[in-house]
Amino acid sequence: MPLVAGVDSSTQSCKVVIRDAETGALHRQGTARHAPGTEVDPETWWRALLEAAAAAGGLDDVAAVAVSGQQHGMVCLDADGAVVRDALLWNDTRSAVAARQLIEDAGPDGAAYWAETTGTVPVASITAAKLKWLAENEPENAARTAAVCLPHDWLSWRLAGHGPGSGGLAALRTDRSDASGTGYWSPATGQYLPEVLDATLGHVPALPVVLGPLEPGLQTPAGTVIGPGTGDNAGAALGVGATVGDVVVSVGTSGTVFAVTEDPTADVTGLVAGFADATGNFLPLAATLNASRVLDATAGVLGVDLPALTELALAAEPGAGGLSLVPYFEGERTPNLPEAQASLHGMTLANYTPANLARAAFEGVACSLADAFRAVTGLGIEARRVILVGGGARSAAMQQTLSSVLGMPVDVPEPGEYVADGAARQAAAVLSGAWPEWKTQDSLTVSAPAAPQVLERYRAAAQRMHGSAS
Repeated sequence: MPLVAGVDSSTQSCKVVIRDAETGALHRQGTARHAPGTEVDPETWWRALLEAAAAAGGLDDVAAVAVSGQQHGMVCLDADGAVVRDALLWNDTRSAVAARQLIEDAGPDGAAYWAETTGTVPVASITAAKLKWLAENEPENAARTAAVCLPHDWLSWRLAGHGPGSGGLAALRTDRSDASGTGYWSPATGQYLPEVLDATLGHVPALPVVLGPLEPGLQTPAGTVIGPGTGDNAGAALGVGATVGDVVVSVGTSGTVFAVTEDPTADVTGLVAGFADATGNFLPLAATLNASRVLDATAGVLGVDLPALTELALAAEPGAGGLSLVPYFEGERTPNLPEAQASLHGMTLANYTPANLARAAFEGVACSLADAFRAVTGLGIEARRVILVGGGARSAAMQQTLSSVLGMPVDVPEPGEYVADGAARQAAAVLSGAWPEWKTQDSLTVSAPAAPQVLERYRAAAQRMHGSAS
């Protein structure tokens, strides 16, 4: 049976899985770390992909490969295919002012214009805002930019044998899920918006061809088929087998809440991005900037590892004795407060204990995700099932606190590389022309008593933060 490879090039690392194209059975896998920061040389991603692929036993025997990557990252190439400057990643907030300007420049109904035209009201994370920042702050680099692509596009292009000095800009390829996060492509019409590029970068560069869900892209020099690839959240949806009616909550470096829908969405508040998915459906998504790293930081303060942090949190009563952590450590996206800071509320000598602090960290992340969940379902989307994924999902404390603040059960698939698995599933689909019916992971259903008072206290504290940060 042929083998396929799936690549997850995330913010923190690159993961490669090799699976059987027909059954989905895992044959081998590898991983490599990425350089830290919000501004990164794309060459480090390429080196990490090669390292992860070597750790997985290489790609020589795979028939097809697909890459899922972190969304929004701005990769600018010159006419020879060289990177113009380090890529600005999704979590680089220097483009916040540019995002606000894009809304203002669209007139008094600017938010509605952007929501209806692109599905997304501009925020600091989207590529269009980063291009505007580039044109205003580094005009020479903007003028040198002959092509713009996203992290997964660039890696697929490198796999096809292109790179610095090779030119080959016409060979750039992407997919609808990642293109829908740029701010210059419309999920509803499936077309690029050259007027947005002209108003941001100052000219219309070469852009990747947007492939259909099962359309093969390029080939590696060895003849391996390269799939369209996906944005990371669309890859995760493929990996867990999410279908219409499912809402996926992911607790990773960032937190995300996204639903699979048959129709595009347009949220004029800007909280929900109206992305496309990798299958032909749509993926309305709300993101938070602060998720698993809040837990990492709290564990560090308490001098424990993450399993011990979970034990501490589960030893405390729901509500953490009245402590509420508003976890805006790195600004926030939902709500859109890029310059906000975190705060701990309700401290007394009686409740300021390690166990309560641990519990407050989990509840703060869960409540922040609950706000994102409310934004998504507030568009009239029914949540028939909640699927909890990501590194933070492995903690029983995270599972229980999210179930309690949402007031509904959550399904937790067994740990896996969901994004890389989704990319591998796409690679298999490109080979066969149809989505394979791989066995989905076994899952645990967690149902904790509802705790509306925890969410109410958190929202009151967060509202005070909104006022101080606005």
